[in-house]
Amino acid sequence: MRQKYILFTVVTALMVLIDQVTKIWVVNNIRYSVESIDMIPGFLSIVHAQNRGAAFGIMQGQMWIFLVFTLVAMGVLGQMLWQLEAEERFQNVALAMIASGAIGNAIDRVHKQSVTDFIRVYTDNPQVSEWLITNFGTSEWPSFNIADAAIVIGIVMFLIHFLFLERDQDVEPEPPQQPLEEPS
Repeated sequence: MRQKYILFTVVTALMVLIDQVTKIWVVNNIRYSVESIDMIPGFLSIVHAQNRGAAFGIMQGQMWIFLVFTLVAMGVLGQMLWQLEAEERFQNVALAMIASGAIGNAIDRVHKQSVTDFIRVYTDNPQVSEWLITNFGTSEWPSFNIADAAIVIGIVMFLIHFLFLERDQDVEPEPPQQPLEEPS
């Protein structure tokens, strides 16, 4: 039983550490809203953005709402972990990923009233860019960070579990049928 809490703590701590180290590196090495480092030209770059809101920049400056939401989410995740069977490592890691993302972004919000985002995904391909702009108004996904990615990965893991893995576990084998005895 104790192993599930150790796994959760290790994964959460490791992901929070990676998130915070990458954000600190970006803040110290890339000028805000000016510089970028091309990782995959025309598709992926590292930038320095500050988001005072949530996903897609919604709810700008509403830090107290985010704090309440994070506390509630952590309570729900803790309850889910407590109810989780010890051998459910896949779901345990999914919970840890979500928790690490919530904690990583909460640290930023408390520390500096904004979240450092730095992963920029976009396209320079004229045909794809034109289609995206026509249909979505942009050819760029809003910048995000490791914490955001961890939350998405954790949610995807839960979906995979509930859509594909849980069904296999719920199917109980039928008991063997007793042969009919012949009347004496």
